[in-house]
Parts: sequence; structure tokens; C-alpha cells
Amino acid sequence: MLDKIAKVIRDYKEDPNIVITEETTFAELELDSLATVELIMNLEDELGVTIELDQGIKTVGDLIRLLEKQK
Repeated sequence: MLDKIAKVIRDYKEDPNIVITEETTFAELELDSLATVELIMNLEDELGVTIELDQGIKTVGDLIRLLEKQK
């Protein structure tokens, strides 16, 4: 799951060298609210899921745990 999310983030940021771990925060990725919404939409398309932004998602790990609950 981390690899898929990291790929979407790298593609969105157009930087294949970004190091992304479960501890990486969306703030560290320098995503403003609009960019976060666009990234979430890209993740939904890529992973075939629905992600609610008001879930308290601060890190990539938070996102992974949310997605694993949806399985």
C-alpha cells in the first residue's frame, strides 16, 4: 500500500526522488489544502476507494490505516 501511495504522491509532485515513509506528513510534502484535495482525488482514482478528508489524516501512515479499514 505504501508503494502505491508513494507513487501517486511522487507523480503528483513531479519528483521521483521524494522519500516517503509512513511517518511522512502531508505538511512535510508542502501540500496546501487545494493540493491535498487534488492528491486525495488522484489516490481515490488510483486505488478505487473513497477518502473522507475530515478523518484526521496527518501522515501517510494515517492514510494507510484508514484505507485498510475500508477493505
